[in-house]
Amino acid sequence: MQAIARPLARAAPRHVRYAGTLSAWSAVPAGPPDAILGVTEAFKADKDPRKINLGVGAYRDEHGKPYVLGCVKKAEDILVAADPDKEYLPITGLPAFTKAAAKLAYGEDSAPLLNNAVSVTQSISGTGALRIGGAFLGRWYPHSKTIYLPVPSWGNHTPIFRDSGLEVKGYRYFDKKTVGLDFEGMKEDLKNAPENRSSSYMHAHTTPRELSDIIKEKKLFPFFDMAYQGFASGSTSDDAFAVRHFVSQGHRIALAQSFAKNMGLYGERVGAFSLVTTDPEERARVDSQLKIVIRPMYSNPPLHGARIASTILGRPDLYHQWETEVKHMADRIISMRHHLRDALVLLDTPGEWDHITRQIGMFSFTGLTQPQTKTLAEKAHIYMTADGRISMAGLNSANIDYFAESVSNAVKGRL
Repeated sequence: MQAIARPLARAAPRHVRYAGTLSAWSAVPAGPPDAILGVTEAFKADKDPRKINLGVGAYRDEHGKPYVLGCVKKAEDILVAADPDKEYLPITGLPAFTKAAAKLAYGEDSAPLLNNAVSVTQSISGTGALRIGGAFLGRWYPHSKTIYLPVPSWGNHTPIFRDSGLEVKGYRYFDKKTVGLDFEGMKEDLKNAPENRSSSYMHAHTTPRELSDIIKEKKLFPFFDMAYQGFASGSTSDDAFAVRHFVSQGHRIALAQSFAKNMGLYGERVGAFSLVTTDPEERARVDSQLKIVIRPMYSNPPLHGARIASTILGRPDLYHQWETEVKHMADRIISMRHHLRDALVLLDTPGEWDHITRQIGMFSFTGLTQPQTKTLAEKAHIYMTADGRISMAGLNSANIDYFAESVSNAVKGRL
């Protein structure tokens, strides 16, 4: 009997949705856009040739282009010539890098460093350092799971620490009336924090030395974030003053470092997290627990950027070149601050604008309101975060006058 040929059964195309079935993710709501990265998305969609992006903190040169430091190029040439392997790093990273990063932050004469009492691990840039620190505090800080953040702060700080299991509270930091540091409010809020019950997060380059006594009196735990060492003022020592002063006063601090801004290693994700401990035995125990925190997160950190940073920090010629280049970047931003302030005054812009030159670092709180920032985006194609914070690195001689004129018109209600 002749066999009847049967067509082969075909698997249903993957895109077919069967009747009566629901996706496991059908109830997942759309999340809000990132407050900072959303600015860049809006900027990219804008086709106007005058558009300016002042949202993301990445350095741009005088021509508005990404800038790769000369010392970074030289370090990469050295690494290529050495023909290194691509093996995994240890959980806590490249030892040459972590040693050099700690020395840069704490100073070569730091007593905890000399006594082998600083636990340090490589991290995935500053964000990763904060996340490691938050997770470690959430697991091991014995007194409280609360951390006090300055208000306002970087938009990612709150989710980082909340996702680490910490309760986030705020202390006054920014005075909207003066568009500057609310020092008295800061002191009052920290004095009112529960004694021996909380951690306090601080920006390394803007923390007054007077806070050391208050934090010591209240037995708070200081957690510093140093994302701009050398980039804020042009001096690596000046920008590390608060960290070194607190340590010299006996505080056993936590510190997050980033080499994104000051070495231009944004995509390489190079950072470090460190804790000052009592002695080498305590440091060894902290080291072991940091490894346990990190291992299930990402196992071990990336290699190439750490090699670049350690090469620069470990060679006197490249280190000197780096300090010169980072000062040049800082000085360009400082010059943009003065140009902007002078232009706004010349345009008779309502308000007092000296706060622009009083502030330091890549970012500036302009004092612009949310309606004004919205108008600037819609009418002048100028993009910044809704709270009026701008990246000074996005300004240059080709666009700063247009920016100043647009801001002046927005404040005057003429846009």
